[in-house]
Amino acid sequence: MAHWVCSARTVQGVGTLTRFDPRFWTVDFPRPMMAAVTTTGPDSLRVDAVFYKADDLAGLIWEAEDRFDHPLLRYETVRDFRDCRLSFRWRSGGVMALDAINGPTLTIEGRDAGGTARAWYVRLWNHAVGSPEDAAVSIDFADLVGGFDLPTDSDPVWAGDIDRMFVSLVSPDYSGADAALPAPCEGWVELTGMVCEGPGSVIAIGDAVVPEHGIGIAGGYDDSYNLTPARLLRNALHLGYRGDIVHYVGMSHYFRLEALSGGYYVSLAGGVLNVACAAWHRDFAERAKALGFGVIWSLSYELFDAHCWNDWKQRAADGTPALTGWAPPSTLLSPAHSGAIGYLQAVARAVMGIAVAAGLAAKFQVGEPWWWVMPDGRPCLYDASAVAAFAPVALPTIRGGMSAAQIVTLDAAGACLAASTAALAGAAKDTASGCVTHLLTYLPTVLDAAAPEAKRANMPVGWASPAFDVLQLEDYDWVTAGDAGSTARGVAAAEARLGYPVERQHYLSGFVLRPDQVAQWSFIEAAAVRARARGVAAALLWALPQVMRDGFVHFDTQGVDTEMEDEMDAFDDVLFPLALGREAAVTPGFSTAILTSAGGVETRSAAWAEARTAYDVGPGLRSADDIAALLAFFRARMGPARAFRLRDPFDSSGVGELVGVGDGVLRRFALVKHYGASVRRITRPVSGSVSVAVDGGAVGFSVEVGGWVVLDAAPGVGAVVTAGFGFDVPVRFAEDRLRVNLATFLTGEAASVPLVEVREG
Repeated sequence: MAHWVCSARTVQGVGTLTRFDPRFWTVDFPRPMMAAVTTTGPDSLRVDAVFYKADDLAGLIWEAEDRFDHPLLRYETVRDFRDCRLSFRWRSGGVMALDAINGPTLTIEGRDAGGTARAWYVRLWNHAVGSPEDAAVSIDFADLVGGFDLPTDSDPVWAGDIDRMFVSLVSPDYSGADAALPAPCEGWVELTGMVCEGPGSVIAIGDAVVPEHGIGIAGGYDDSYNLTPARLLRNALHLGYRGDIVHYVGMSHYFRLEALSGGYYVSLAGGVLNVACAAWHRDFAERAKALGFGVIWSLSYELFDAHCWNDWKQRAADGTPALTGWAPPSTLLSPAHSGAIGYLQAVARAVMGIAVAAGLAAKFQVGEPWWWVMPDGRPCLYDASAVAAFAPVALPTIRGGMSAAQIVTLDAAGACLAASTAALAGAAKDTASGCVTHLLTYLPTVLDAAAPEAKRANMPVGWASPAFDVLQLEDYDWVTAGDAGSTARGVAAAEARLGYPVERQHYLSGFVLRPDQVAQWSFIEAAAVRARARGVAAALLWALPQVMRDGFVHFDTQGVDTEMEDEMDAFDDVLFPLALGREAAVTPGFSTAILTSAGGVETRSAAWAEARTAYDVGPGLRSADDIAALLAFFRARMGPARAFRLRDPFDSSGVGELVGVGDGVLRRFALVKHYGASVRRITRPVSGSVSVAVDGGAVGFSVEVGGWVVLDAAPGVGAVVTAGFGFDVPVRFAEDRLRVNLATFLTGEAASVPLVEVREG
C-alpha cells in the first residue's frame, strides 16, 4: 500500500492529442439553466441545454490550460493557436440560430501581441457556409477576424497567447433581460466531423496508467456536470480504479424547474430529469458499461434550497428550515412529506431506467438519509408533515439525556425515516428487477457521543438487516482528523445495531474539501486500507473530482498479488533474543554528499533527515546454544526478508517528547523522539510503556499500530501534547547468508551478524 500526491507529470507516459478533441470541451452557465456536453463520436460532440430566463447563456468552452484532469493525465498547455485550422459541421435546434444578432459567437480570451489582456468576438455565421441551423464552419486562427458586420467592424484576432475560447448559446427568445421565459426552452447543438489541422494541431497529453488496485472510487454529478463523461471515466480508468463506481446523482443539477412568483421550483412537468442531466447520465452509463465499470446510483434527501418547495423542508420547532453549510445552501427533505418522497421515488425510477437501458446491473443507494440537527443541537422534526405523522414532543436539543416522551418521539422519527427509505428503495426495485439496494449512513452524525439517543431517529432499527442488501459506512470527519479509534468504535456500533456482516458492508473513505488540505489523503488512504483488511466487500474513495484536483495516486497489490503484498509489509512482531542483542555494536549512519572544490572548500548535502542505524549482534554470542538460537531466528525470518524488533542497548526510551500541538480537532499524533533539531519517528513502541499528557496533565488515549496515539478528546488550540514511551527499532538481517563457525568461535574469534534498521511510517 502506497500513495503519491502528484502536482505535475515528470517521467510518466505521454501520448498525443489533437486539439479540440471532443472529450475535452466543457460547459458553463448561470443558474437556473442547465447544460451538458457529451461526446457522440471520435470527432463529434453534443450540447443539451434548458433555458428558463431571457438572459440565460451557456458557454461551450475550450481551454488552453487543462484545469480538470489529474496531473498525470492533463494535456499540454500551449497558448499559441496560430498554426491551427478548425472545421466542423454545425447543427442546432432550440437555440438562437447562426445568423441572428445574438447568434452563436466564439469569444476568444487572451492577450494581444503587446501582452495586453483582451477578448475578441468572432461571429460564427461569418465563417459558415450553409443554413443558419446546418452549416459548415471553418476557422483559421492565423487569419481570423472578429466583429459582427464584416468588413465594416472587423477586429483581427491575434491568436498567439490565448487562455480560453467559448461558443455562446442562448434561447431563441433571448433578450438579456432578467425575466422568466414564457416556458422552459430546451435546445441542442451538435458539432460533427470536427477536424483540426496545421503544424500546431497536435499537443502532448498525459497517458500514464496506474496498475489496477483494490480500492474503488465514488463521484458525483454536481462536481462533474461541466465535463464529458468520457473525460471523467478516462481518469478513473487510468488511475487504476475498477469495479463499481458510487455515483451521486446530486442535489443541485438534476431536476426540472417550474417558475412561480419569481422563483423556480423542482417539477415533474415534462419529465423527471432535465434534458441536460438525462443526456449526460445516458452517456455516462453507456460508457461505464463499455469500460467494465458498474454503477451504484446514489440519491439523497438533500436538495438545493432555492429550488425546494417550502413544505418539503425539514424544520426546527421554531419553523427554521434545515440548511447545510454549503454556499448557497441545500436543505433536507422531510421523510414524512409524501410529495417530497414521491418526488425522490420518481427520480430513483428515472436513473434506474437509465441503468437498465445501458445494460448495467441495477444497483441503487439511499445516500445519508437523516433528520437534520442544527449546530446548536436542535433537531428538525417539526415540519407540518412530521407533526401530523408522529406528533413530536418538545426537544430543545438532541444532546444529552432524554425523557421517556422524548425517546418515544425519536423512535417515531426513526420509524418514519425507515419507512421513507424503504419506499425509495422499493421504487428502484420496481423499475429494475433484481436491483441491489444500498444504504449509506454517516457515522459521526448518527453516532455522536454527545447525543447518545440520536441513533433512534437517524440509525433506526427499521434499517436492520435484511432491510437493505448492503450497508455502506462513511465517517470522513473522523478520518481526516486521524481518529481511527472513533472509526473502529463507530463501525462496531453500527454492526451491533443493524446486524450487517462485514461481507455485506462497503466503506467510503474521504474527503478532502480544499486543495490546501492535501495532507489528509494519507489518513483517507489508511482508513480505506484498514477497511479492506477488516474484510468489507468494497472500500471506495470519496471522491473522483478531488482525486483529480489534488493529484492523488493510490498503489497497492492487495487482492492482486498476495506474495508481493507480503514482501512489502513483511514484519514479524517479535523481539530479537534479548540475551543476544544486549551487547550489540551500534553504528548510526547518514548519507551525505561532500563536494570539495579545487581550493579545498567543501559543500555538504545530507540526503537523509535522520540517521539509519546499523547493528552487529555478533558480540552477544556466548555459547553454542546462542548460535543455535541465532540460526533458528535467522531461518524463521527467511534471512533479510522479514523485519523484526531489536531493543537498542543504548537508546530505547523517550521521556516528555513533543508529539504535537492541539488545533481543537486533531486527536491522532505520531510518536517521535527528538535529537536536537532532528526528529526520529517511533513506529514500534513497547506495549504498555506509552503515556500521554496535554499541557502536562495525563489524558486518556489508545495506541494504534505504527506508533500512533489517539486521544479520547481533541486537545484545545495551542495545547502541547507530549508522550513518554519505550521503543524497539525495526531491523532486518543485512545479508542473505549467515556464517558462524563453531571452531573459530570456540577459539575466541567474534562472529559478525550485521543488522540494518528498516524505515517505517
